[in-house]
Amino acid sequence: MVKKINVIGLGAGDLDQMPLGIYRHLKNEQVIYTRTNDHPAVTELKKEGVEFRSYDHIYEQHDEFQSVYETIVKQLLQEVDAKKEITYAVPGHPLVAERTVQLLLEEERSGKVELSILGGQSFLDAMYTSLHIDPIEGCQIVDGTVLTRDELELTHHMIIVQVYDAMIASDVKLTLMERLPDDYEVTIATAVGSRDEQLVKVPLFELDRVTTLNNLTAVYIPPVTKEESLYGEFSKLREVIATLRGPNGCPWDQKQTHESLKKYFIEEVYEVIEAIDEEDDEHLVEELGDVLLQIMLHSQIGEDNGYFSVRDVISGVTEKMIRRHPHVFGEVSVNHADEVVSNWDEIKKQEKGPQAEESILSSIPKGLPALMEATKVQKKAAKVGFDWDDAAPMWMKLQEEIGEFMLEIKANNRDNMHKELGDILFVVVNLARFYNIDAEDALHSTNRKFKKRFGYIENALQAEGKAVSEMTLEELDQKWEEAKQIEDN
Repeated sequence: MVKKINVIGLGAGDLDQMPLGIYRHLKNEQVIYTRTNDHPAVTELKKEGVEFRSYDHIYEQHDEFQSVYETIVKQLLQEVDAKKEITYAVPGHPLVAERTVQLLLEEERSGKVELSILGGQSFLDAMYTSLHIDPIEGCQIVDGTVLTRDELELTHHMIIVQVYDAMIASDVKLTLMERLPDDYEVTIATAVGSRDEQLVKVPLFELDRVTTLNNLTAVYIPPVTKEESLYGEFSKLREVIATLRGPNGCPWDQKQTHESLKKYFIEEVYEVIEAIDEEDDEHLVEELGDVLLQIMLHSQIGEDNGYFSVRDVISGVTEKMIRRHPHVFGEVSVNHADEVVSNWDEIKKQEKGPQAEESILSSIPKGLPALMEATKVQKKAAKVGFDWDDAAPMWMKLQEEIGEFMLEIKANNRDNMHKELGDILFVVVNLARFYNIDAEDALHSTNRKFKKRFGYIENALQAEGKAVSEMTLEELDQKWEEAKQIEDN
């Protein structure tokens, strides 16, 4: 005999709203299994002698709603195994915001049970009526128990369902506050369409302080209309860049090309590095925004020319990150960071194919700062064993290169001096690598230190009414030592 579960929706409100056919079915059943007794129709039907067995107690046994729903479905299957046919009632419409029904449908697809969905009135019609909104304008319905920040469509009507209690309301509030102002007005809608309907408007930060939260509560978020509230949205940034490049946009932005923007891109990246070195988060936010602006401009130029868009850029890097991190998104296991790097390099090699690279050094970008390029060149060579494994020969090589440089100085051979000084710097980079020091960063640090100390000298002399250019080297050295002492203290 086929095992069957009749799934009935109790509607959005009281018994008066329930269709006659559903009412008769419920009255004819010996017992009705219900996800919760917290519904006005259940209360009224009990008075008429209908017996309900609820799963309210399951909620107290689990910390996560998914576990609650899975347990309810498991017990329903046990009941139908014994009785062959049962009726299961849920609030609203069975196919609207009802996770247990979705889990039962999965069981039906696997052949374990047959479902008969007998309908019921969804709370959505009543919501549209009570709130005076038209869903055709754009309406998003989301589950408050699994709400995520990035799924929200701020320019649409948003209805957040299953906001049962203050704990869920608090999670919903915190999630919304990542995208909306704290005082954004929202509506808490409870038992809409029934005689007990309540619509309470509150600022967002008070969402979890309302006492009327229950099984029939939903939260309505009106569409954002203020431009300023959308400034944090990626879609708004994309719209702004397209406007700047459009027919009525900015003449400067309109004439830019990939080539003309290169120098600005480099400048912005260095300003990001400066902000990091300054440990200034506010400055870093600004400079990262400038780098993002460059990316958006290049992407818009690509879209204007019909070659690519920012979606292609995002899709490409997303796919690459997933592909190159099989230890996170796949089945590969790693024990430490070195294995991650090794896997990354191997995946890159497979992507490029056997004929893709003529040299292991060919993948190093052109135009890098010299110290950074030297570091990358040496690291690439080291991966195939072309490297010292001890510092002693490096120090000997440095002395050798300094000696050769001195000989060229004596010979006053400018070309060879240039070459030998390059050799000295290359060995210094090798030493930096051996001692796990970033040569580029180390030199930047020294540059900053020099500028800070020299700035002290300038300020000190200015306070004394003196000019730097008028001072002897000995006097400047004295001020330099003062600057060092201040740093040490």
